[in-house]
Amino acid sequence: MTPEIAALLTIDGIANGAVYALVAIGLVLIFTVTRVIFVPFGDIAALAALTLAAYEDRRTPGTPALLATLALLAATAEIITLRRQPNKIPQALLTTLALPLAIAALGWAAAGHDLPAPVRIALTLLLVLPIAPLLDRLVFRPVADASVLLLMVLAVALHFALVGILLLAFGPEGIRTTPMTETILQLGDIAIPGQTSLIVAATISFSALLYAFGRTRTGRALQAVAVNRTGARIVGIRPARAGTTAYLIGSLLAGLSGILIAPVNTVFYDTGFLLGLLAFVGAIIGGLASYPVTVLGALLVGLLGSFVSFYSSAYKEVLVFALLIPVLLWRSVSTTHTEEDIEE
Repeated sequence: MTPEIAALLTIDGIANGAVYALVAIGLVLIFTVTRVIFVPFGDIAALAALTLAAYEDRRTPGTPALLATLALLAATAEIITLRRQPNKIPQALLTTLALPLAIAALGWAAAGHDLPAPVRIALTLLLVLPIAPLLDRLVFRPVADASVLLLMVLAVALHFALVGILLLAFGPEGIRTTPMTETILQLGDIAIPGQTSLIVAATISFSALLYAFGRTRTGRALQAVAVNRTGARIVGIRPARAGTTAYLIGSLLAGLSGILIAPVNTVFYDTGFLLGLLAFVGAIIGGLASYPVTVLGALLVGLLGSFVSFYSSAYKEVLVFALLIPVLLWRSVSTTHTEEDIEE
């Protein structure tokens, strides 16, 4: 391997790792606040990429219909839950029905028009943003106090349901979107595509924004729920509201990930599962708790996959997932288990 090839593989690995980092951060955020290992995270990223491609081709994506359906189901669930508290129903319907339906209507109205790239991207993110909170309301919130294992089983079942929906809505064909920039950065003799630089810059920027968000009042409320749900309730913090905020941020990160990878990788209806799994390895390296270690773990996954694929692409995922074995063994030995962990 020549130094030039090693440099190219490093750049490619960092770009892939940056995308994994965005997904992994979202996984850790949702898990710490809700105890849900949100397996469909990658599916939402694929949904964003497919939606953006549909708008580029002036087609009507299936995302508005999916959003409207989820909103109707979530509103029905809210009415049933709050039937003995009718004064709370209007506010619940505003967030679970009115706003999502307004966004879906905007998505339908924009289809078929030649929209500028920034408008397409903003509209795609807007359509994807309510997806995770609505899924939480329908699937996870009714059993929020269940064990982590049960919540994970539900997340896996939800993933398979979403894959089927994406297949019906977008078909089996793969897509690639137009690069956001055609700029080429020259680093010595190595040309770095502008899209790669944009991916890394976006990851750094959103990581910094999340760090700043953690110091706000809402961010501290999420941290309180992550540390002790019962204690958070005692001081007036609602875990359900904190969970909704976590899912909103997760949807934003998933949508951004899908938009960033669509110009450089062919995205299919089932691409999100592998993306989520690779990011999950990075999250496991971070112990599903530490954001900085999670980012480093995701970068390690990206670099390892890049160099392994150079020698044998068939073993790329095998060796990356094999990295879980020593990490899990080390976590098992170094972590102190409590009675509460065992009972759960």
